[in-house]
Amino acid sequence: MSGTILVTLYRDEVAPRFDLASEVLLVTVNDEGHEMRRQELVLAHASADDLCDLILDREVSVVITGGMEDEHYHYLRWKRLDVLDGVAGLAEDALSRHLRGELRSGDILFPRGGHG
Repeated sequence: MSGTILVTLYRDEVAPRFDLASEVLLVTVNDEGHEMRRQELVLAHASADDLCDLILDREVSVVITGGMEDEHYHYLRWKRLDVLDGVAGLAEDALSRHLRGELRSGDILFPRGGHG
């Protein structure tokens, strides 16, 4: 499971849209899935194309994000990356679930409950 995981960020949550993300979390893990390095980057501007370039430049192997256009999803899959899209929730929750092998595309990690 070694490699680099990129989580698009909006504050402390997974960014709801890939193309509007202005921050990312990069986490490098070893073969056992233990975190070796962590880095938060603030991007110069929100751009899906620039984010794809960053992902390839940093040799990312897994992308965790909210909604994304099919064009970028298929491009990253063509480049042989795992893309977990449609994820909503705290970034740390998404990352830890992924490291346990429990995160799937479309997962909503916010607690569910009624207001009355």
